[in-house]
This record gives sequence, structure tokens and C-alpha cells, in this order.
Amino acid sequence: MSARGVLYVHSAPAALCPHIEWAVAGVVGVPVKLDWVAQPAAPGHHRAELNWQGKPGTAGAVASALNAWQRLRFEVTEEASPGCDGVRYSYTPALGVFTAITSAVGEVLVSEGRLRAAMENAAADGADLATELDRLTGRAWDEELEPFRYAGDGAPVRWLHAVG
Repeated sequence: MSARGVLYVHSAPAALCPHIEWAVAGVVGVPVKLDWVAQPAAPGHHRAELNWQGKPGTAGAVASALNAWQRLRFEVTEEASPGCDGVRYSYTPALGVFTAITSAVGEVLVSEGRLRAAMENAAADGADLATELDRLTGRAWDEELEPFRYAGDGAPVRWLHAVG
């Protein structure tokens, strides 16, 4: 069984770039060389994209490997594969990591149980339901990452096929 997805390193200090390649290579089992370009949204930082193919769960393993460096901004997506939902991991230094199940077109999906809990929390705490839904859909991560996503339009993309 095989899964595929994309790693978007939206912002990384130059000194971390080779470490990111090494960490991703450790997960996918093949050497990784990313095409780093300047990130206009964060002077002195770089960005890169990597399309990957590997075992289901690779996105989570990549996110875990990169989560240790708190000066990165990144997203890792994994498309749905037989028996596995799609998933997106988003990370910013200010917010930490956000994980969401995604649809075939990349939209965040929220389960019935999480929706019910959000409604109960809003009712019990007098909180705004919209605020609870924003939390469940990762709105804060999207707002923080959007300038970095936009600045990456036209960036080079590389394909990687994992071994095993």
C-alpha cells in the first residue's frame, strides 16, 4: 500500500535547511535534496516543497521529525489511501502543531463527535460556537501560514519516491 503527499517548508533559517533534508531522509529512507529558495515573507529564511510517495503515515512521521525545530513553519499533507483518511499537519513557532483529517480536495473535515463536543463546550462555557469551530478547523494556523503560502507561488517542486 502506498500514500502520497506534499511537504511544504514555508520558512526555515538557512542553518536548518540541511538538517531538515537529513530528518526527512531518515523518515522516507532515501536521500533528500530540496531546492531551497528565499522566502520573501521572512527575510533570511528559505522555503522548499517536496512531493513524496511512501507508506501510509509518512506525513505524521515527517511532522514529528520536524516538530523538534521550533523556528520552522511547515505543512505536511497526505492524501487518502485505501483504509486511511487524508491528513494535514501544520506547524508554526507561535501555535505549535495542528492536525486535521482532510477531504479529497484538502478541506478540513471535523467528525460528528468533535462537533458535538464543540457545541457542548460553547453551551457550558458561554463561548461562541464560531470560535470553537475556528479552533477545530485550524483557522489560526491558516491565518498565520497564508502569507508564507502566497509567497511560495511559483516555487520549484520536487518528487520523491520512498523505498520499501
